[in-house]
Amino acid sequence: MGILDVASVLAEVPMLLKLKRGIKPRPRDTLDCFARRVETNATRFSNRAAIAFEGNEVTWHELNSMANRFAGYLADQGVTKGDTVSVLMENRIEFLATVIALNKLGAIGGLINSNLTGKPLTHCITVTESKKCIFGAELTQNLADAKADLPLAEGQDYLYLSDAASDTPCPNWATDLGTQSRSFDSGNLEQTDSVTLGDNALYIFTSGTTGLPKAAVLSNARFLTTATLVHQAGLRCTEQDCIYICLPLYHGTGLIIGVGAALSSGAKMFVRRKFSASNFLPEVREQGATCLIYIGELCRYLTNSTAGADDHVNPLKAMMGNGLRPDVWMDFKSRYGIKRVTEFYGASEGNASFLNLLNKDQTIGMTSNSVALVKYDVDADEIVKDAQGHCIAVEPGEPGLLLGEITENSAFEGYTDPEATEKKVIRNAFTQGDAWFNSGDLLKVIDVGYTLGYPHYQFVDRVGDTFRWKSENVSTNEVGEIINAHAQVKFCNVYGVEIPGADGKAGMAAITLAEDVEQLDISSLGAHITAELPAYARPVFLRIQPDIDVTGTFKMVKGELRKEAYDLNRVSDVIYVMKPGSTDYEVLTTEFANQLASGQGGY
Repeated sequence: MGILDVASVLAEVPMLLKLKRGIKPRPRDTLDCFARRVETNATRFSNRAAIAFEGNEVTWHELNSMANRFAGYLADQGVTKGDTVSVLMENRIEFLATVIALNKLGAIGGLINSNLTGKPLTHCITVTESKKCIFGAELTQNLADAKADLPLAEGQDYLYLSDAASDTPCPNWATDLGTQSRSFDSGNLEQTDSVTLGDNALYIFTSGTTGLPKAAVLSNARFLTTATLVHQAGLRCTEQDCIYICLPLYHGTGLIIGVGAALSSGAKMFVRRKFSASNFLPEVREQGATCLIYIGELCRYLTNSTAGADDHVNPLKAMMGNGLRPDVWMDFKSRYGIKRVTEFYGASEGNASFLNLLNKDQTIGMTSNSVALVKYDVDADEIVKDAQGHCIAVEPGEPGLLLGEITENSAFEGYTDPEATEKKVIRNAFTQGDAWFNSGDLLKVIDVGYTLGYPHYQFVDRVGDTFRWKSENVSTNEVGEIINAHAQVKFCNVYGVEIPGADGKAGMAAITLAEDVEQLDISSLGAHITAELPAYARPVFLRIQPDIDVTGTFKMVKGELRKEAYDLNRVSDVIYVMKPGSTDYEVLTTEFANQLASGQGGY
């Protein structure tokens, strides 16, 4: 342990003490919400830019005024505190104004993945009992195809917002929120004065192990605590900074980490509709972006892109996000000249979070929550327990399933579905009467030098029935249910497999054909999968098996399937692949399998 290492850590102590005071839990009946941060910024930084987007800028005053007009119209249409309103829109200024407007009323924004169509889309709107749906012109068709299955009234409950990048006009079954709200007062609303920390602010959808997306509950308290943490300790930004956000705002990383830090600090946000590697550095330089919100896949993509001799010449000084894997970490920092990487770990619905506050390399950092890493049998997909039925803690350095103790200060806010909430709770894990949140993730403790006595952790892998691909959580059960609905399929077993050079795991489905099917119509199955599943959830590989392997309790066995993956040297069954950019399946050839093995598959 070097003297400089100790000195650099000790230098962080004043900030940590300040942070501890800043995020001290407040009573949940305290009057506060994230919309109040916008109002404060509109006063303190009235004419400073709040958002830059596709050549346009709005100041904090303009953003607050837009949100107030939206909120005024929504209140006039009967939206009140506690109501849920679904939001279906791509990243843009109006998305943020909408979410802020709902928070001003104490209403809950149901943030829907803009990739969803069909059944998953209708599910997300109905499961939250949404009173209305606000949608962007760019996603009109998605909603038009689904509205027949929704309980919302045409011409009344569908609210449209135009998009400069789309020529789709307001349909006759919707009302133009932008036009109708123009006559409403731009001043702050009285309703905001009654919104509390304990009130639910957002529903952020997460794919789980039971099928369709689940709506994770996010309170104002958790949003504001996280925003303060990111602003003061993660990015350490002020109103002088600019935060580069190209992640989807319907997800927690883009919204809570990126937007939250801006709301808390007054920093400007550069918001991108979607990530673009070719535009990344030019925009960072043009906008003077000092902070980057990332996910691991974005960093891997940028690292794999053609390097320039001056890539490190840019204003970026800090970045914060999750999923930056150890094999990319150092190359990315060096290439882009970034000094501070604040990796974090925490699920939208989880009760334990980790943060790399001490700027240690290749770690998700430390936590103040009560957590445990317990033995987990990956092949059997179950927790290992002792003779008394209790969980067993792993040895230091050994991967284990992360559990977060549920306490008054580490509440598990759960989902809108009580049954789904209870399934994530492990009771009597160590002692009678205790309760722990099951993260579904494997972590391990690593040695990163002097850390003020706090152990530091590293993410290892997802377990069970959910995996990440293309920055999205994929539910194996949801995908399996869709594939099983095809007439030629008897049953399928869905799991994630690794592809060299790609972050996350690609979907693979082992399929057993129906009794009367001699030859699979792969075109028909492919069309079914493409129509019913968003691109990120479509299995990359299909393996046709004579039968599905199950345990004595009829639980599908996935361990060996994961190990064999799509290795043609180990698998004699026919394997189909959906190549990048394609919506059709074709037989996996040795040539393409070799490309995948060398990291040249294009995923």
